[in-house]
Amino acid sequence: MKYKVLFTAPYMIPVVDRFQSIFDRFDIELMIPDVRERMEEADLLQYAGQFDGTICGDDRYTARVIEACHPRLRVISKWGTGADSIDAEACSRYEIKLGRTQNAFTLPVADTVLGYILAFARRQPWMDREMKSGKWEKLPGKSLSECTLGIIGVGNIGKAVTRRARAFGMQTYGTDIVEIDHVFIAETGIEMTDLQTLLAHSDFVSINCDLNPTSYHLINSDTLALMKSHAVLINTARGPIVEEQALIEALQIERLAGAALDVFEQEPLPLESPLLKMDNVLLAPHNANSSPAAWERVHWNTIRNLIEGLGLEYHPVYA
Repeated sequence: MKYKVLFTAPYMIPVVDRFQSIFDRFDIELMIPDVRERMEEADLLQYAGQFDGTICGDDRYTARVIEACHPRLRVISKWGTGADSIDAEACSRYEIKLGRTQNAFTLPVADTVLGYILAFARRQPWMDREMKSGKWEKLPGKSLSECTLGIIGVGNIGKAVTRRARAFGMQTYGTDIVEIDHVFIAETGIEMTDLQTLLAHSDFVSINCDLNPTSYHLINSDTLALMKSHAVLINTARGPIVEEQALIEALQIERLAGAALDVFEQEPLPLESPLLKMDNVLLAPHNANSSPAAWERVHWNTIRNLIEGLGLEYHPVYA
């Protein structure tokens, strides 16, 4: 039996030839559209009923798309960890398997957060800019041991950020909607508290939670007003956790000292966004997961999830 698979994961498309032999072995025919960042609902509906499984990125598998793809669609294999763009309830209703890679990018994302903290605390990007413009100006910096860090979402990535911050001597606060293991709290000294207290006490705030109904626009004009005026907001999680216009306004009136953003409400970030012209903002194109070793693990796990979701037997020897 030949299986058709919609292959839309942007990180895998450039290297798909490396995996062609395993797809051939399982008689899997790939359909590879032109994808820049993700497939929207309307894009996916054009392929409804044409494929048995998919390897996807942050494509918008809404309930409408899943219903339209049923009953042929058997498995959605998500490249990466976050599956907030996929309606899991609809998958369950139509008995469509949903696969992803847990704990996929913990190390590179945690490193990215610490990189942003160091950049703002030590002012390196700004001093480099001044030097290259011909100015010899010493900008004031801080030791991380003088700074506090608030971590919103103390899951795998939040824990990794905590460990790194503590190694630099930072005092850390955490908040989460689930109870955090008491052993981790005792080992790291993180102080678990509510969101309001965390925002009021932190020099840096790192968002590391999932995007879900409780976290959508968690950071808005009201919560931003609780932050210190010299604080810096870091988001390497999901764009819609932050109400972007509220953040822009807070930065413009200097209610907030700075921001480091790897993710945005709309991706790619529109060229007319005021964020692109702000000197106190560091930006990246949803790239905090960058790691050859992590990507390789996710590539193979995504393929395994697809094959097993189609009801076939996968053996690690294939990798």
